Amino acid sequence: MRTIEAAIETRAVADAERALAAAHLTLDLAVLDRLFHHDYVIVQPDGGTETKADVLTSFQTGERQWNLAEVDQLDIRVYGAAAVVIGRWRATGHNRQTPFDYAARFLSLWVNDDGRWQNVAYQSTEIPFEDGSP
Repeated sequence: MRTIEAAIETRAVADAERALAAAHLTLDLAVLDRLFHHDYVIVQPDGGTETKADVLTSFQTGERQWNLAEVDQLDIRVYGAAAVVIGRWRATGHNRQTPFDYAARFLSLWVNDDGRWQNVAYQSTEIPFEDGSP
């Protein structure tokens, strides 16, 4: 991939990653549906997995609610129609009535399907806050 094309695709993936975080915060189900690939899977910290349908249902029913959702420190590598993103996630809210407040390092896999980037897989590991607090 030429340098200019790579830069354009890298920016498109970064924009999609940020739009996904913003959609978590605003509960924009249309954006979440568009950005999650039909084969999307998230690997939870306990090793469990959730599909796109599981995640969207949890937002629709109110099981999952966000008060803060931010991504930064994005390291994006584009390989043709696939991209790997390593970044930092900061979030607060509740999931299944359990509050959360955490920072995480994440690995996110994106695919360019018919000209649009979609998230197909995601996994994160909790990390300490920058100030050292839990």
